[in-house]
Amino acid sequence: MRKILVGLLAIAFIGFTGFGVALWTSYAEEAGGEEAASADAAADASGGDCCKKGDTTPPLELAKNTPKGGLHNPYNDDATTVTEARQKAYLKPGCNGCHGGGGGGGMCPPLTNDTWIYGGDDDTLFRLIAEGTDQLKKQGYKRLRSEVVVGPMPPFGAIIKTSDDLWQIIAFMRSKNPGSMKLVDKPAQ
Repeated sequence: MRKILVGLLAIAFIGFTGFGVALWTSYAEEAGGEEAASADAAADASGGDCCKKGDTTPPLELAKNTPKGGLHNPYNDDATTVTEARQKAYLKPGCNGCHGGGGGGGMCPPLTNDTWIYGGDDDTLFRLIAEGTDQLKKQGYKRLRSEVVVGPMPPFGAIIKTSDDLWQIIAFMRSKNPGSMKLVDKPAQ
C-alpha cells in the first residue's frame, strides 16, 4: 500500500512540477524587464560585497557573481526569530507546497530536522534554492545524506525576485530549526 501511495504522489508531483515549471517560466519571462533594471545591483553585490540586508540583486545573479562559499545570510544575527515577513517570503513562491506550511515536510524533506541533504550552510542553501538540485549537481555537489524526496528541488532563482527575499526564506527555515545555526558557516562540500 505504501509503495502505491508513494507512486501516486510521485506521478502527481511530476505532473504538478511540469505544470509549475511551465507557469514559472512564463512568469520569469514576463519579469525579464526587471532583471535589466537590477543588473547594476548585481554588479554591486558581487564578490566581497555579499551579502547585505535589503539586497535587490536577483538570486541567480548573486549566486553567479559570488565565489563558492561566499554567500552568507545577513539575517543570521536574528535568524531564529519568526517574523511575518519571513513567513510571507516562504509562502509566496510556494515552498509550503512541498515542505509544509511550517516546514515540517510533505512530499519533500522537512526543514525542521537535521538532515540537510547537500549541507546546511548558508552558501549551499542559497544555491540549492536559487539554482535547484540539477544545477548543484553540475557544479559538483553530492548528496551527503538521505531523506524521502519525491523529486528534485526545482530552481526558484527566477521566481524569488531578490536575494533579500531568499535570505528571508532561509532565516524562516532556521527559525523552524534553530539547531541549524551551528551549520551556517561550515560548508559541507
